[in-house]
Amino acid sequence: MLAAFLADRPDGSPLALVRFVADGSDLARAVGWSGRHAAPDAVGGIAVELDAIDTDAGLACNAVVVGVAPPRLRAWHRRRPVTVTVDGRTTFAGAATTVVIANGQYLGDADLVPRGHPGDGRLEVQVYSLRPTERGPMRRRLASGTHLPHPRIVSASGRSVRVTAAAGPRPVALDGRPVGGRSELTAAVRHPAVRLLL
Repeated sequence: MLAAFLADRPDGSPLALVRFVADGSDLARAVGWSGRHAAPDAVGGIAVELDAIDTDAGLACNAVVVGVAPPRLRAWHRRRPVTVTVDGRTTFAGAATTVVIANGQYLGDADLVPRGHPGDGRLEVQVYSLRPTERGPMRRRLASGTHLPHPRIVSASGRSVRVTAAAGPRPVALDGRPVGGRSELTAAVRHPAVRLLL
């Protein structure tokens, strides 16, 4: 919902001040906001500047997933060739099931990016090339964020990302919303994108 609002505002326009209703939002959890402290008609609050993820598939506020989301990753999902470039530097070239480009920290019940912060001007990137037998144990550690570090989860951080899937289109989801398949995806941080009134 926040991404849809921001998509209508051109990059570089004055930052909107938006009253935020958390309602179980992954982005709200990342800034420590439960939404329980203020009445809906409360006046005032704290304004927090947050980033967004601009992609050629649309805008996201929390996370972009290329392939299978880590909480749904099973032994039968196939790794396919992918190249991931962060800030113009190749950080991964090989077979992977999943690429995550995150602005926030959480993805549902998963503490997916333990050091992610949605206002630091950086995107966190994770590439999952886990063996089938490693995926169950990884899923069990997602809630606590202890799935990292892992030798077959490559992590990087930067302002721009390019994902190229050599074997054909991979499914893409923006903030959990499927947007179809893509063989190539580019993403860049929009910093800052909005001021949320908490």
